[in-house]
Amino acid sequence: MSSPRQSEEPDPFFRFQSRRSVVHSTRGIVSCTSPLACQAGIAILSAGGNAADAAVAASAVLAVVDPSMTGIGGDTFALFFDAKKGDGGRVLGLNASGRVPKAATREIVCASLGLADADERQKAAATLPHDSVHAVTIPSGAAGWVDAVEQFGSGRVTLADVLAPAIRLAEQGFPVSKLSAHYWQAAEKDLLTRTPPTPSIITSEPHHTLLKPDPKSPQGMRAPREGEIISNPDLAETLRRLATHGKAGFYQGPVAEAIVALSQAAGGLITLADLEYHASLPPDIHEALSMPLGSIQAARCTSDGTLLPARPLRLWEHPPNGQGIVALLTIGILEELERTGKIVPLQSMQHNSAEYIHAVVSALRIAFADAGWFVADPKHTSNMTDKEGSESKSEKHVFDPKDLLKPDYLATRAALFDATKAPQSLLMHGTPAEVVLDSIDSLEASKADKTLPPMTTSDTVYLAVTDEEGNGCSFVNSMSDLFGSCLVVPGCGFCLSNRGHMFRLGPADHPNVFAGGKRAYNTIIPAILTADDDHEKHTLDTVFGVMGGYMQPQGHVQVLLNMHAFGMDPQTALDAPRVCVAPSYFWTPDRAAAASSPGEVPGQLYAEEGLPEAVITDLQALGYTVVVVRRFARSLFGRGQVIRAMHDPVTGKRVFAAGSDGRGDGHSVPLI
Repeated sequence: MSSPRQSEEPDPFFRFQSRRSVVHSTRGIVSCTSPLACQAGIAILSAGGNAADAAVAASAVLAVVDPSMTGIGGDTFALFFDAKKGDGGRVLGLNASGRVPKAATREIVCASLGLADADERQKAAATLPHDSVHAVTIPSGAAGWVDAVEQFGSGRVTLADVLAPAIRLAEQGFPVSKLSAHYWQAAEKDLLTRTPPTPSIITSEPHHTLLKPDPKSPQGMRAPREGEIISNPDLAETLRRLATHGKAGFYQGPVAEAIVALSQAAGGLITLADLEYHASLPPDIHEALSMPLGSIQAARCTSDGTLLPARPLRLWEHPPNGQGIVALLTIGILEELERTGKIVPLQSMQHNSAEYIHAVVSALRIAFADAGWFVADPKHTSNMTDKEGSESKSEKHVFDPKDLLKPDYLATRAALFDATKAPQSLLMHGTPAEVVLDSIDSLEASKADKTLPPMTTSDTVYLAVTDEEGNGCSFVNSMSDLFGSCLVVPGCGFCLSNRGHMFRLGPADHPNVFAGGKRAYNTIIPAILTADDDHEKHTLDTVFGVMGGYMQPQGHVQVLLNMHAFGMDPQTALDAPRVCVAPSYFWTPDRAAAASSPGEVPGQLYAEEGLPEAVITDLQALGYTVVVVRRFARSLFGRGQVIRAMHDPVTGKRVFAAGSDGRGDGHSVPLI
């Protein structure tokens, strides 16, 4: 009997096509990329915690079981819908992203790259390497978890309760899931080369916290495979210190000292003062930015087929230094295109037709052009100059991201849309009337050779939680790259993030230029939708998000439109094939499978396997260079979670309906 023919694909059935149903609950749901993390969140909800408490519990477990994507040393952003705030609910944002050390300067960084004598154009064309120690930022996840529990939590569970599941899994070990094992193995070499083994806190024998001991391996250790058990007692001890002592347990004492020692050994500039300063800051909590969906949503259909008017919905996103404004700009531009008749209403288009994709992609490209200039640390955007070139501190010249969302400005940006062809040139950012700029465009340095610096990954986890009280928490935690910097803090069990590679090195007046004590452009963004009544009172409609670098606002827009322009349920909205704009080259773990060129070409667009060939042909006729992405490379399109608040048509009782992305390892779990 002949042996079966082997497939050319390493994993022929791994196509993210298994069927999933919508998950329902009246009491609450946790939806994320790990069943273990979902169980941790459910345990906290069962113990009386709310959506924020459960989100931190799930995030902490994800930091244990999926450390390539997230960790206590990374960044955290959260949106929390507080159902009891004021007369109606309120959406509050928590920004727990890290800064570079105060002693770091652009001059030091440029000198380390051999650019000490370079002019501004050369610096603007350069990028900060991902493996540079100067890309390492102050760990902020620990402080973010504490702040989320203290500011948004129920008060009925303690921080120790919230972190207990993560501590238990780190100490006792856990079986590794499929995708986590894949990316763990992809980063194995970097972990081995960037962080040498250190003495175990238990046995004192040399070991590598984030690799599995294996005498048969050439290195004596390796990445765990799917289904294998790995533990991290060092991380368990770090989490226990945080649970017992709060921020002081992480930003002071042994953990802080180990972080500083590692940074200095690698040539970095993190000090104990940097860590203590970060811990001393008040929680960065603010009201999120928002944009009404306006006319782009379809009428609602009841169970008996009756059409009801669309509810007034509002999209909430984080302001800069997060890139949520890209999603808001895109929605605003699409509504303006509908209002002026440049496109027919989105809900009248065929879903994922070339006409529809072209409209969405064009709006996204315009929005990204603005983000390339305006997304930066909000405390460092007053270095914009007036027309005479002198620095202005006047209120008129201090950038307010809300200026980008005003109707007059959106109209000027929508005017760039061409219904007949794909964008064939790089777009410049706009200039809101309230801000005066006299500077080269953020992309100008790259226009000379028609290429752009690489756009890079955001190795990230996204999770959504709702609770019985009607609260919702949209939560993102990220390391920026696979295991971030791959610098593992000795005896502590976690890596340092390398988010600083998102800084620009020039021009000097760019809002996102590198500077000490500053936060970089950050790709991670959670989202929330609310329904607004005539008195602008907010009720929770949807907690959702899509992780994955620059894909995140693109995923937000596509999943949102799937639900509200085309009437898809949460699971179907996540399952639908996505496209990915290439404002420049996007990173993916399987780069060879994801793209045919090392840089952007005019009109380049990534299309997920499953988009009909006829649509691809129509897009090519519009001038797009379409790259079809298959297999593991589909990680490019992110992994999303959605929880919608519905209501029983007879009783009016709230019912949560959730979907979890088949591109990830997790699922949605209801509270019974």
